[in-house]
Amino acid sequence: MAWEEIAPKGNGHKEALHFSQPPRRVVSLVPSMTESLFDLGLAEALVGITDYCKHPAAEDQPLTRVGGPKDFHIDAILELQPDLVLANWEENTPEGVNALREAGLAVWVRMPKTVRESVDILWTLANLFQSQTARMRIQTLELTLDWAISACDARKPFTYFCPIWFERTQQGLPWWMTFNHDTYSNDLLQLFGGNNVFETYERRQPFEADQDLPEPIFVETEYIGQRYPRLDEADIRSVSPDLILLPSEPYEFREADVDLMRATFRDLPAVKNGRIHFLDGALITWQGTCLARALRELPALLDSFLEA
Repeated sequence: MAWEEIAPKGNGHKEALHFSQPPRRVVSLVPSMTESLFDLGLAEALVGITDYCKHPAAEDQPLTRVGGPKDFHIDAILELQPDLVLANWEENTPEGVNALREAGLAVWVRMPKTVRESVDILWTLANLFQSQTARMRIQTLELTLDWAISACDARKPFTYFCPIWFERTQQGLPWWMTFNHDTYSNDLLQLFGGNNVFETYERRQPFEADQDLPEPIFVETEYIGQRYPRLDEADIRSVSPDLILLPSEPYEFREADVDLMRATFRDLPAVKNGRIHFLDGALITWQGTCLARALRELPALLDSFLEA
């Protein structure tokens, strides 16, 4: 079979990958993709994964750990002689992906920005591996998603602020990073009635926090663009979220972060009403089969947060 890998607009890369039979040796550089392969019953083909791939079943198999998503060891991957490498434009660097391609490896790179795109990737994998089991599991996920979309109509809308990173400038001024409308996280939370107060924001240039950073937290490429704006205190004071969500990844927020928000933004509705809550970051950032857990857990979680 043949299927096309098309990078996000602006990269100009378009490549058809040809497989006459399902890949037998696969390296996954994306933790959520690794989880999806296990959940869909496709993990027998895995030979290499990242240090951050944490699916419990991965510990029971002799899989080679090839480093982190952004600093993977190219030589280790080449030694595995994979038929296919799975990557993501956000989590893996273009330099690393290009190096693998230049070495002759087939690399499929995705960057789903909506729930629908994430599910479509699962269908592509099921068809690539010609797995009826995977197709049946994705169909179950589709039915759950359809139910969730229908149930969303009855949910009361709410506004939220969800930072995904925190730093201080060299001058000691705090800044936060969040996501806007052009992201999977925004699309998923919108499914449950969430309206992102920074939905229309884009990254501002120049910004003091950007100037101070020795290197960006997220790989700054045309693939990511302006989807993760950095915010200062004035930005956050300009909005009125009902709820503040503090996820555990990619930055692990702690009680000290809550104390800072209470002290700095005491006039925000979410702060005044005690609606600052920690959240398992995988629920809103991991695409693929983790969506099933998000659909199962997020509605009740959000309801409990809003009742506070």
